[in-house]
This record gives sequence, structure tokens and C-alpha cells, in this order.
Amino acid sequence: MEDMTFEELLEINCFSEDSAEKSKAAEMLERRYCCEIHCANMDKSVLFAHHARGCTIVATKICKNVVIFQNVTVGSNMRYNKIKNEWENVGTPILAENVIVADGAKILGPIVIGENTVIGAGAIITKNIPANSVAYGVNQYKRKNPDYDLVFNPNMISGEEIKKVNEVLVAEFDKTR
Repeated sequence: MEDMTFEELLEINCFSEDSAEKSKAAEMLERRYCCEIHCANMDKSVLFAHHARGCTIVATKICKNVVIFQNVTVGSNMRYNKIKNEWENVGTPILAENVIVADGAKILGPIVIGENTVIGAGAIITKNIPANSVAYGVNQYKRKNPDYDLVFNPNMISGEEIKKVNEVLVAEFDKTR
């Protein structure tokens, strides 16, 4: 496993029936990419940008075509009620089809993120978010403009094109100095 790619390790970690092999792949993912990925039901089309660096993903279900960027946390938000002597808010998120989770977002608790929703960079989400939304801040959301894809589109701009745009920005900035 030492020379396996991120994608190969992810495949074993998430879909292997062999628990020892799964455990070894999980260890390699954590050591190489500082990520932990545990999902009871994850579609094979799920993409992790930047090799899931810094991600902790513990989800109930991640559906088709979800894209998760770096430093994302998906997990539990449970609490123990000492008066009732019981756990509350037990469970982990479900990410519906075509959800995009941007850098540094936190999605916590037994909640559902509706299809075609974008979770913005740095958002903290602990409540259900309806389909076709843009979530931001702490549990804030608005309807997504259907004319635009945010953060990710399969027809991504190349790194070279971004570099050229950045060179123009730097030149314009330098003129003001």
C-alpha cells in the first residue's frame, strides 16, 4: 500500500470488505494526507479535492457527485443530557446528490444537506439545508442562482489560465504602488 495513490487508498478505505485492508488504508490516508474518512454509505462518484487534506469525514450517507474540498469536517454534534441520562442529537450528516462542500466548512449532526446545495468556505452548519441552496456563515442559507455553479464545475478552468489572470491582477496592483 505504500505506493498506492490517494484514489486507490480511498477505494479500499471506503469500499473494501476486508476490515484489515480497510484499516491499513485508513492509516495510510491519515498519515499521508491528514484525512480521516468514514461513511456508512458513500457513492463511488464522490470527489475529494486536494486529496482530502485535513478532512475528517464521518457521515451517514454521501450521495452521487458530491465534491468535498480540503479542511472540511463532517461529523457528529451530539450531547449528553445529564438530567435525562441520555444522549441527544445522535447521528451524522447526509449529503444529497451534487452537494459541494467548500474549504474549511463544518457540517455537524443528524442533518440533511439538500441536493444541488453549496456549503460555502468556512460555514458552520448544524441544521438541515434545503435543496438548491447556498449555505454560509452559521446556519445561514439562500436560494442558489440556477444560472451559476459555485466553487466547482466539471468543466474546470486550468491552472495555467488562472495563473495568467493572476499575473494581470499583480501587474494592475503593482501600478498602484
